[in-house]
Amino acid sequence: MSTTIAISGKGGSGKTTIAALIVRLIVERAQGSVLAVDADPNACLGLALGLEPETTISQICDETLKGRLSSEPGVSRERAFQYAVHRAIAEGRGFDLLAMGHTEGPKCYCAVNHLLRSYLDSASGDYRFVVLDNEAGMEHLSRRTTTGVDFLLVAAEATVVGARTAERILGLSERLPITIRDRRVLWNKVAASGALPPDADRFPTAGAVPYDQAVADLATRGGTVFELPADSPSVGAVGETVTELLGAARAPAT
Repeated sequence: MSTTIAISGKGGSGKTTIAALIVRLIVERAQGSVLAVDADPNACLGLALGLEPETTISQICDETLKGRLSSEPGVSRERAFQYAVHRAIAEGRGFDLLAMGHTEGPKCYCAVNHLLRSYLDSASGDYRFVVLDNEAGMEHLSRRTTTGVDFLLVAAEATVVGARTAERILGLSERLPITIRDRRVLWNKVAASGALPPDADRFPTAGAVPYDQAVADLATRGGTVFELPADSPSVGAVGETVTELLGAARAPAT
């Protein structure tokens, strides 16, 4: 049975870097196979992981709605869709990557979302972990493109604005039509003083990631998280969070 970890947060919060680091750390610790899902239309998770799919789920959905999804004679639309999604998965070392693509337009995607959910439910059995990089609005989760999430991490900068944004995202998550086992805030880019927002203690917290110049330099030159040294502050802090989550994943749900 797979464990699903979803990361959300507003643009600039560092959520994609955190998602990519979680993938890296799970792979390095040989905890099991990982499916990384880029559910943000900005599609930056592949860049952070050094892997880029040839197509996106949204493109496949568009082709399905237009009746252009190619298939062999006698092959059902559902089977053709599954084949197309399977081909869209980019294979990395210890992990695979699937990109969701742009936000949907005015067309009705109910049927293809059902096909996607069925595929992901089935495919998740092939992976020990599924890590989803979501936009702040968590559009794909709101459309139930997956049936449940074990851990939702809200990446938030350690500021008053970051705290308010985290509060809004946590509130939104409670209204999603899916089951979320555990919700936590992961404070990011924390100053050397370790100071958090005045009301930080009212949030369930997954940890605090210090500001890391190596991450900023990486973003400037377009490197991947695998290039960060193992002793960098961000790797160490996210590693502590991953250790906690893995422990909680093994514990029975209450």
